[in-house]
Amino acid sequence: MTDPSTADRERLVRDYYDALDAGDYERLRGLLDPEFVQHRSDRTFEGRDRFVAFMRDERPMTDTTHAVDAVYPKGPGVAVRGRLLGADGDEVFAFVDVFDVADGRLAALETYV
Repeated sequence: MTDPSTADRERLVRDYYDALDAGDYERLRGLLDPEFVQHRSDRTFEGRDRFVAFMRDERPMTDTTHAVDAVYPKGPGVAVRGRLLGADGDEVFAFVDVFDVADGRLAALETYV
């Protein structure tokens, strides 16, 4: 399979945040490569199933939304600058997510807060 276009990669990451914010974990699962890995400063999630299980069952705040301020497609990946907003709309923290995209799915994510 060929790498997705710039527009497809941008849509893929926006779909990721939409699925996460909607609590649509099956849709989220479908966007991720089975070998998906997320690295963040406090932990690493290895495998799509582990990541989805954490997002569904273990994350401390689920009533949040991701405000995407900018999307930067570059090469086979995408960088996103945004803010996590609490249920009251206040900013919880700002973030930069750097995604690797392969075969039309999100293969890896490095999160900086």
